[in-house]
Amino acid sequence: MSEAVTTGSHSYGATYSEHPYKGIVGIYCLIVAESAIFIIFVVAYIYYMGKSLSGPTPKQVLDLPIAATVCLLSSSFTVHHGVAELRKGKAKSATLWVGITALLGFIFLCFTAYEWYDLIAHKGLTLQTNLFGTTFYSLVGLHATHVVVGLIMLGLVTVVGLRGKLETHHSERLEVLSLYWHFVDAVWVVVFTVVYLSVYMGH
Repeated sequence: MSEAVTTGSHSYGATYSEHPYKGIVGIYCLIVAESAIFIIFVVAYIYYMGKSLSGPTPKQVLDLPIAATVCLLSSSFTVHHGVAELRKGKAKSATLWVGITALLGFIFLCFTAYEWYDLIAHKGLTLQTNLFGTTFYSLVGLHATHVVVGLIMLGLVTVVGLRGKLETHHSERLEVLSLYWHFVDAVWVVVFTVVYLSVYMGH
């Protein structure tokens, strides 16, 4: 039993390989469940694509969110570095990388907020405007909600790190958070392709 809780890297790695951290198993189960929800929303968006009886249409109002996409996808690399640094015992470096991840996620949300403001205030697309508006805000909003949840957790980790309380044995928990964040980024690739790229691919 004492061997299982030894903080040395050898026993830690051996214990992890024999008994995977429950959080890792849990987050994979969550990802499977959340993926099913996103699939429903994506299928609904595709099914109702082009079936709105009135405008505006996606081609009339949507622009490619290139900068937002770059920020969000880049954050997958930064959170990965955060986990790697914490495993090496470099808490300050890990805090920096996690903080950068949170900043990139926040910038992404700012881009999304501005896009929604522009669509509602200047282009007349609301949730009730037509089928496109309903499915668009539902799908993109669902993803944005997951980004907010991730940002809250990233922010908490950053605060813990700034207070000097982030330690090597927290690396498994940070890995759980990173897996969630990678999932959010992967979902955005699907949303970006279905909602935005499809407009410029002639659909």
